[in-house]
Amino acid sequence: MSERLEAWTIESSESSLRLDVAVASRFEDVSRARVKKWIEDGRVRVDGKIARPSRLCHEGESVEVVIPAPVSASPEAEAIPLSILYEDEHLVVVDKPAGMVVHPSTGHPSKTLVNALLAHCHDLSGIGGVERPGIVHRLDSRTTGVIVVAKHDHAHQHLATQFQERRVRKRYLAVVHGAPPDHLVIDRAIGRDRLHRTKMSSRTKHPRPATSTVERLEQLPHSALLAIQIHTGRTHQIRVHLSEAGYPIAGDQDYGAPRKRAFGQNALAFKWLSEFPRPALHAESLTLTHPKTGEEMNWTAEVPKDINDLLEKLRRIKAAGNR
Repeated sequence: MSERLEAWTIESSESSLRLDVAVASRFEDVSRARVKKWIEDGRVRVDGKIARPSRLCHEGESVEVVIPAPVSASPEAEAIPLSILYEDEHLVVVDKPAGMVVHPSTGHPSKTLVNALLAHCHDLSGIGGVERPGIVHRLDSRTTGVIVVAKHDHAHQHLATQFQERRVRKRYLAVVHGAPPDHLVIDRAIGRDRLHRTKMSSRTKHPRPATSTVERLEQLPHSALLAIQIHTGRTHQIRVHLSEAGYPIAGDQDYGAPRKRAFGQNALAFKWLSEFPRPALHAESLTLTHPKTGEEMNWTAEVPKDINDLLEKLRRIKAAGNR
């Protein structure tokens, strides 16, 4: 993969921002420190001239950024057990456990899903690029559930197109705080948060459309079990949408899960919810068209033990209260 050029004109909302801040806000997956390095290396020009990171931007100025090619570091195969839901010569579908990062990155050079798949599928290397072989979509490291991986270029291109054209159906389950309505459609654009660069929110300078459909499956003490279908695939979309709607996911401290103690009838339920060690979010099912046969295929991953245990505790509290 070679270098690429990105160019745009400074908007009124970016006027008076530092150059490194303005550039970083345009790239969701790039840190401000990395942008500063680009500027210092002469990769960023304003009206054709090299500038300092601290330079203030003005509306109407043109910005050009030469993004360096990623460093190719072929991941190593590692014999890590996988829960395979389906496999043929074109693709493999995995039930990803909590805590497994999808592909190697800074801070996670090994023990990822890609490392495990390279040991399982000897012909996977290089498909989709050596940095992320076979990967066409992602799940957060702490999210469990269904993820599909391509085994060859044709399958990768076919699956990637389905995701880009939003023809893939994805259903998630989440345990949330509060009492949401039976049905809820959240149509709220999100992007990199203006103040907290590691988070996403609707408080952003560069919003991207995001829509989630929510169905309440079960009301529980101080909480609910929800089914969510996402119609776009923005980073942290479900976590942001539910949090901003007033129903943060249990265990998701990054997006507003309550930490304070509750009293009275809800005290025990609140204890279980607040002590859950990760966001209680599970990618339950995935439906797409097979890249070779054209057949519609669906895969479902069972609710993981930790979420199921949480639900059972909440159900026992509910049953005791109804006696």
